[in-house]
Amino acid sequence: MNIFVGNISFSCTEEALRGAFEAFGEVTSAKIIMSRETGRSRGFGFVEMADDATGQTAITELDGKELDGRPLKVNEARPREDHGHSPR
Repeated sequence: MNIFVGNISFSCTEEALRGAFEAFGEVTSAKIIMSRETGRSRGFGFVEMADDATGQTAITELDGKELDGRPLKVNEARPREDHGHSPR
């Protein structure tokens, strides 16, 4: 299950993000999205969990919980939308 995590502290590491979710089950990946321009965190990321049941539990338990002093916004990731950009 792919999970969107918003409102991540700019000082939070991918290891800390992974650790928060590992309390609920196997994490296959944890990625904080970085700005191409500044190289700093954009304040959100994605966590991939091995199965839907543990993913759903993590969403329920972590949505609104603080990590590095900021309340996380956690929900199931939606597929990326095509914003009308076509490959040339």
